[in-house]
Amino acid sequence: MTLRYLTAIFSVSLAAHVPGAQAAGYPDKPIRLIVPWAAGGSTDALARAVAQRMSESMGQPVVVENRAGASGRIGAEAVAKAAPDGYTLGVIELAHAVAPSVFRQMSYDVLRDFAPVSLLGESPLVLFADSARYRPGDIQRFLADARQSGKPVQLATSGNGTISHLAGKMLEAQAAIPVDAVPYRGSAPALTDVSAQLVSGHFATLASGSSLLGGGKITALMVTGPSRLAALPNVPTSTEARLPALQVSQWWAVVAPARTPTAVITRLNDEVRAALANPQTRARLDSQGIDLKASTPAQLGDRLRGEVDRWAQLVKQAGIQPE
Repeated sequence: MTLRYLTAIFSVSLAAHVPGAQAAGYPDKPIRLIVPWAAGGSTDALARAVAQRMSESMGQPVVVENRAGASGRIGAEAVAKAAPDGYTLGVIELAHAVAPSVFRQMSYDVLRDFAPVSLLGESPLVLFADSARYRPGDIQRFLADARQSGKPVQLATSGNGTISHLAGKMLEAQAAIPVDAVPYRGSAPALTDVSAQLVSGHFATLASGSSLLGGGKITALMVTGPSRLAALPNVPTSTEARLPALQVSQWWAVVAPARTPTAVITRLNDEVRAALANPQTRARLDSQGIDLKASTPAQLGDRLRGEVDRWAQLVKQAGIQPE
């Protein structure tokens, strides 16, 4: 075996273990971006807007794949178990930080099995109800009806431990009304049933409800953020509705499987930042109440750890039993 042959073998072996070398030709094939909810919700809308810009700048398709079910865990598991090569990414959100506190059996660890890429944005929630019964901002009438009915209010959720479920539990505690949580595979089907008066209401982002809201099928009763949304000037905040502790916001982030090369993560972070800064992306999402904001991978890692700890305490205080 010649010295030249040994040198060649050593060089190939070294390149395979150097992150920069692995990322040199990246990407050279389509990238999957897994959304763990049904199409049509805010997570899906945000993912598709970002994926479109990333496809244009990276020269390869970034294909959104919806994998709904199990309160977002099916899609997240697919990302966690994918090859760490940068060709499978996922969008996670608040529900995934809450999941360790509400599910006894988890097939992945949100802190161990994902490589953080970047935060995408945040949004307050809106309590939606059917427009045949309520007018915009009619939260006090909604609560009065709930108290007078003598029956629990049926609020649609995106599954146990999701932000819509937690917001419903917070409403139950603060407004002193009984609530029955009715699980769905995402906000899109949940809001469809709100419009059909099959359930009383649903907490979701403005982006999730924009289509039915614009079509006059549902109405917005209350916003859970600290200030009114520009798109809903007549809809009061939870503080104005005398429910000051009902302050809860959705957030979204892009992650990759753990052990994805650092150089690939850096490239993806740059691409996400550029997509969020794009004026067309902002025009598409700002009007839907989403505050677009990027982060470094390290900042997102810190955010995830803080959210897991915070919601572990809040879930315990809310009396939600793990399933």
